[in-house]
Amino acid sequence: MIFRQFFDLSSSTFTYLIASRAGGEAIIIDPVKEQLAQYLLAIEQLELRLVHAIDTHTHADHVTALGDLRDATHCVTVMGEFSKAQCVSRQIREDELVGADGIELRALYTPGHTNESFSFVLDPAAPTAVFTGDVLLIRGSGRTDFQGGDAHRSWDSIVNKLFKLPDATTLYPAHDYKGWNASSIGEEKRFNPRLAGKTEAQYVEIMNGLHLPNPKMMDIAIPANLACGQPVAPATHQG
Repeated sequence: MIFRQFFDLSSSTFTYLIASRAGGEAIIIDPVKEQLAQYLLAIEQLELRLVHAIDTHTHADHVTALGDLRDATHCVTVMGEFSKAQCVSRQIREDELVGADGIELRALYTPGHTNESFSFVLDPAAPTAVFTGDVLLIRGSGRTDFQGGDAHRSWDSIVNKLFKLPDATTLYPAHDYKGWNASSIGEEKRFNPRLAGKTEAQYVEIMNGLHLPNPKMMDIAIPANLACGQPVAPATHQG
């Protein structure tokens, strides 16, 4: 299996490129527009054919490369069924599969960070990894204070869906701010300071008390990402 983890320094975003073999089909998850050249180089050098480009949710801190990858590779762009990004080629529901030449991902609806967030379970028959977007991070969790976020739904997604995966399932989030690049479901159950030993009420209190500033790119990134990262024409006003 081919697995590549890319990191965008400016937004602390992880992007994942996976394929069963060199020369085969590939899937990319949470690509960043500024890193497009890196992805295309890896795809070329490994002789891969990109068939799916996935965003776990509408990101607020960077512009997606979904549209650019579709233009360059003719891949299918994928987001969850509740995304407002009508530009994507395919909107998927919970338990639908995304496949590519020996790679299989199961879509898992995990709202909380946003109301349209999905996670993706690798090898769903016997899970080996899960790509959680922003809902569950390494020793943390995604903020719940905009884009339809909700701390109660975040708790439910994490505890009643993600934490039901086998403890050995490797956790690959869309971001990390502390220098970690992977964890596991079992580790997060035991050591995540927002979740381990906490009740739902305690978790909600923690999340509602964060009072974080808005992401710097938010006003640019969200409209751009609803257009799959393609330029958004400014609104015109009739006088």
